[in-house]
Amino acid sequence: MTIEHLDSSEILSQAVVHGDTVYLCGLTSTDRELDVSGQTEEVLAKIDDRLAKCGSDKSQLLSATIYLTEIKLKPAMNEVWKAWFGDLNRPTRACIGGVELEPDVLVEIVVSAAK
Repeated sequence: MTIEHLDSSEILSQAVVHGDTVYLCGLTSTDRELDVSGQTEEVLAKIDDRLAKCGSDKSQLLSATIYLTEIKLKPAMNEVWKAWFGDLNRPTRACIGGVELEPDVLVEIVVSAAK
């Protein structure tokens, strides 16, 4: 079975496709002045875009790991997360707080999905 690496750099691939499974790298917001809700919205839009490039979408998500600089940000992030999914089934998920991310990054999300 082939492994396809998309948008690779010296450090990582933005996505890897193995068979019918898509793995996305950790995604963060470009606009670091946004609050956690705004950063989460931007990250989720990036996930939508990357999944589409790989032939998938959020309805096919299998798992997600969410990293927050402070666990107290979780309720605001969850509101955006719930709105993004609407009535779709949710993937498995872990949310980890107290993580040191790049300066002014409040949230980073890693997902995998079926095609």
